[in-house]
Amino acid sequence: MTTSLITGANKGIGFETARQLIAAGHTVWLGSRDPERGRVAAEELGARALVIDVSDDASVAAAFRTVEEAGTGLDVLVNNAGIEPRAEDGGPLAALDASADRLRTVFETNVLGPLRVTQAFLPLLRRSDSAAVVNLSSGLGSLAGGGGAPYYPSVEYPVSKTALNMLTVKLAQALPGVRVTAVDPGFTKTDLNHHAGTQTVEEGAAASVREALAGNGGESGTFVSAEGPVAW
Repeated sequence: MTTSLITGANKGIGFETARQLIAAGHTVWLGSRDPERGRVAAEELGARALVIDVSDDASVAAAFRTVEEAGTGLDVLVNNAGIEPRAEDGGPLAALDASADRLRTVFETNVLGPLRVTQAFLPLLRRSDSAAVVNLSSGLGSLAGGGGAPYYPSVEYPVSKTALNMLTVKLAQALPGVRVTAVDPGFTKTDLNHHAGTQTVEEGAAASVREALAGNGGESGTFVSAEGPVAW
């Protein structure tokens, strides 16, 4: 039985990823900052609820102890949790309105969160014969793609995803027994972007699900979408 942990999974792409992995036979730990929302989502899907705030060391350590003590092991970690600052009307923020404080907050969740959670759960992943880490990135983090300019002028979110892509490469280099990939879900309609996206959550979860089901088979350190490799 394959066991997966998905952070930020009480709604959106994370929730849909959990649904599809459960349908594929995975035991899923559904990670959520909010205990009640996580419990409700887990009960709906038949997942195991796990309280985890990826921006908080103590919360991540407590989550690791919960999974370790449950004895399920861990084969796949999907670092799905993320935040994206937007204007009140749901549109992107102007580049020159970027702030160091906001960038620091976004990095805490979008970059340091995946690093923190991956490091914490490595003892369990290393015991798996098919260990994989899937980092939810974005095409907006692609240098080759221009970071979405000019239609997406915001600084904080794209910069965090560019950093996450490099973190993926460095983790892949450091963990030869664990397949580490970054995925671009595409512009998906979720709360993250005030439902401005053009894809369904089913479409947005496709790349994460595919990489999770692949386990440690295939190339590590890549950046891919549902359609294939993404230049970055």
